[in-house]
Amino acid sequence: MTNLLAAAVGAEAEGSGESQNFFQWLFSSDGFHAPTIGEFFPEALLWEGTLFEFNRITLVRVIAAVALIVVFWVVAARARVVPGRFQSFIEYALDFVRVQIAEEVIGKDKARPYVAFLTTLFLAIVFFNITGVIPFLNIAGTSVIGLPIIMALWVYVMYLGVGIKKHGLGGYLKTSLFPAGVPWPIYILLTPIEFLQVFFLRPFTLALRLTANMIAGHLLLVVAFAGTQYLFFEASGAIKAAGALTFLGGFAFTLFEVFVALLQAYVFTMLSAVYLNMALEEEH
Repeated sequence: MTNLLAAAVGAEAEGSGESQNFFQWLFSSDGFHAPTIGEFFPEALLWEGTLFEFNRITLVRVIAAVALIVVFWVVAARARVVPGRFQSFIEYALDFVRVQIAEEVIGKDKARPYVAFLTTLFLAIVFFNITGVIPFLNIAGTSVIGLPIIMALWVYVMYLGVGIKKHGLGGYLKTSLFPAGVPWPIYILLTPIEFLQVFFLRPFTLALRLTANMIAGHLLLVVAFAGTQYLFFEASGAIKAAGALTFLGGFAFTLFEVFVALLQAYVFTMLSAVYLNMALEEEH
């Protein structure tokens, strides 16, 4: 790929390194190194090779979980009738999940039992996602699929349990796999599709969507800032100026990654609410 890029811009070194073009500098084997998937599988810090292996990403997850607990413990301990700015912000986040997700999707009369679950899910994902743009952490806790799978399985157990509790096992299977109002020959095709969707695709796509977005965001940021560091500190001559462009790109991607972190928490929680609502419906 390096050779193709070099050929595309007529890349030939002329004399010293100062006259080399941008692509030669950027993809030099001795300089810039593009991020790889190996970044998501760091070396163990403790207990290597065991079930309890503890690495950098696990550490980031622990920090995010502790931060989430501390934030809400402090807010609860200092709660006031007339809230300050920080308490107001936290209350807004709680109301957002309750009103805009739980009550909007499930219905005001049915949402209350599930508000705590959905709120915990939303805020946990926000905290685990946002570590991707926190200095010295620099990677999302949800960028390795193990944690998203655990969250997706939590949702899976919840909506199956809710559906079976409301309709009974037979009733839930009937409403899920045999939608009302469909001519019976269509069930030959529709029922296997619904089975795959209810029991496999929903949790799989929840976990995969979240993980893929966090991986992509991390790689974009690493490319931008690693390129900036290389161009500023290792490149020669006028090529250094290109570092300003990669720095601006990195800053823009950082803001975008904050947006994606919040958006993916919203999407995950919204779909979880949709699945709960579908489990509660008489016919769907």
